[in-house]
Amino acid sequence: MKSHRATETQRQVDKEKPTLSTCLCVSVALWLFIVERERLTSSRAPLHHSAMTKTPYEKTFERALNLLSYKPRSLAEMRARLMEKDWAEEAVVDQVLARLEELGYLNDEEFAANFANSRLTAKPIGRSRLRRDLRRKKLPSETIENALDEAYEQQSEEELIDRAIGKHVRLKGAPATREETKRLFDYLIRRGFSYDLVIRKVREAAQGVEPQDE
Repeated sequence: MKSHRATETQRQVDKEKPTLSTCLCVSVALWLFIVERERLTSSRAPLHHSAMTKTPYEKTFERALNLLSYKPRSLAEMRARLMEKDWAEEAVVDQVLARLEELGYLNDEEFAANFANSRLTAKPIGRSRLRRDLRRKKLPSETIENALDEAYEQQSEEELIDRAIGKHVRLKGAPATREETKRLFDYLIRRGFSYDLVIRKVREAAQGVEPQDE
């Protein structure tokens, strides 16, 4: 019993530990802020510490780094978040975004590719579903299509739908009735796989199911 409690406690501790990616994001953001702050303050005339206030650029840049420390973002997502504040100035936001792009911390192509690969690794979904997810990230259409092509080159929709069917069958069992076959069909369509592919795969999975009279 004592051993079981110790195991549960350790699991809780492990769960609360920050992930490596989170730690890296925070560390990179902090380092970048220090470097940029040094660059900005070194160009100013010396001032008494108490009189030194943050410029709009510094405030905006600091907020951008804080947002990036939580998770990667697309350029449009970052612009929208920075413009939320009452004190935000569009010209300053554009300047900060340009600087972050220059430093490599905002890159829509890289963001889209990483997001697409991560989604397919976590959950087998079809091209139309992944396209919708990428659009929610406010990415340009061309960037989205390039990311989709690259992602489905590495993992074909055929392989992904087989994974999805395998998971469904493990949880629900192979379809044995028309109703169960319909559930599998709906499940795969919701996952964003193409109609023709879903029809073919469902027929294969449902081989042997006897037709039922209405």
